Amino acid sequence: MSSRFAPRPTRTTVRGGETATPRGSLAPRTTTGTRRTWTPQTPVDLAITLGPLRRGPADPTFRTTPDGSIWRATRTPAGPATLRVALRGGTADAEAWGAGADWLLDRLPQLLGATDTPEDFAPRHRLVAHTWRRRHGLRLTRTGLVMESLIPSILEQKVTADEAYRAWRLLVRKYGEPAPGPTPAQARMQVMPEPRTWSLIPSWEWHKAGVDNKRASTILRAARVAARLEEAAAMDPVAARARLEAIPGIGPWTSAETVQRSNGAPDEVTVGDLHLPGIVGYALDGDRTADDARMLELLAPYEGQRHRAARLILLSGQVPPRRKPRMPRTDIGLL
Repeated sequence: MSSRFAPRPTRTTVRGGETATPRGSLAPRTTTGTRRTWTPQTPVDLAITLGPLRRGPADPTFRTTPDGSIWRATRTPAGPATLRVALRGGTADAEAWGAGADWLLDRLPQLLGATDTPEDFAPRHRLVAHTWRRRHGLRLTRTGLVMESLIPSILEQKVTADEAYRAWRLLVRKYGEPAPGPTPAQARMQVMPEPRTWSLIPSWEWHKAGVDNKRASTILRAARVAARLEEAAAMDPVAARARLEAIPGIGPWTSAETVQRSNGAPDEVTVGDLHLPGIVGYALDGDRTADDARMLELLAPYEGQRHRAARLILLSGQVPPRRKPRMPRTDIGLL
């Protein structure tokens, strides 16, 4: 009986990129968009490859549907667009709507890991090797879009994931625009606001969404130079992070979380995180008290692929037992 059902993603595996994607046959679409098919050379697990792009279970820019499809609403250099992608017999079947449809379909292979280099990865720990065998379809996505990952990463600074997801959801729903195309029924998918709209959000709306002035100000500074920041998607990861960190309020944690998605960077491991060092330390050495320095020491054998190793550790679900209460949630919108 248990083999009939996939285990539910945990908070840790969700952070590693796992998202529940039902298996089933594709339902016919009533409104035709621009279509493309692409066959990857190696198997791709769609759910864990695109899972890091989802910001919480109610993210208005990301949906999964019972036919096995993943839907994304995003803002491209050509304009807003919606993408539906599913795998059928090892071939990616994609359809897109909106002004940015062609832009998204042109970059479908990169989105599904065509520029990734999993062949360079060599597991050096039993847990990592075991997870690599189970999750061999993991590919590091490369969206080619910076702001769509940068803004939610800023919202996630110094707060719980639930607080950040709520802020992203409220702001995108209120200031974004409806996603083009026949999005899933009752999904209310939205495209994130354009940079100028982020700049015009009143201070009290940030407050109601639970976003403090420091994070709001960082987003405003980034929005003013959004075009320059988007150029980082074409840079090597080190230069891309330097471009992002030139903005006050964007540090190593935020830049790494961004380029992992926008640039498909396999070695840009997140430092400055509250939980990741302890998870990596516990998984690789039984050391739940590991700090950033110890985490980087443990990941040193994976130089060049440290982000992939960290993803696999998160996807293993191997976490230290909880010894203290969760980080308290503080909703400044209620103050």
